[in-house]
Amino acid sequence: MSCLHKIGLLMLTLVFASPSASIAQQSGTSQYKCMIQMTNYMGEGAYIVVSLINGKGAYEKTLYVLGSDKKWYPDVKEWHKALGKKTPNISAITGASVAGGDRSVVMLDIDNAKINKDYKLRFESAVEDKNYHVKDLEIPLTTEALSAKSEGTGYIRYVRFSPNTSN
Repeated sequence: MSCLHKIGLLMLTLVFASPSASIAQQSGTSQYKCMIQMTNYMGEGAYIVVSLINGKGAYEKTLYVLGSDKKWYPDVKEWHKALGKKTPNISAITGASVAGGDRSVVMLDIDNAKINKDYKLRFESAVEDKNYHVKDLEIPLTTEALSAKSEGTGYIRYVRFSPNTSN
């Protein structure tokens, strides 16, 4: 084997086995299908906000909002309070509210750098003239939790995630 071939093989090995290659794979975002199954409650459709919560318990990012009528956003109290006066444009991550017994599948874009760190996904729920659940479901943002079924405590019966392999 010539010296040039050996150098070429060494360079390929370094490119594909280097730590920066694995860092590049971890950076960016991954899309997850999130299936939300509701309990069989009576009443209006639930407004659900899915948020990224940091290790200090603070809201970092709104990932999805089920319920598009802005007049009901104040009913999702903690999320609405955390937004304060800085209302982000959430039209691209907004869908219909979900009625009792129904299910909804939404796509969540999750920053790969946040997975298996000190972050949580919080599902907040509110229904008109009914109780508000600040932590209807809160799960650690880990690969294990993203592959498991998670039970809600309010209007949400359970949530399941699956990687979106069609993108």
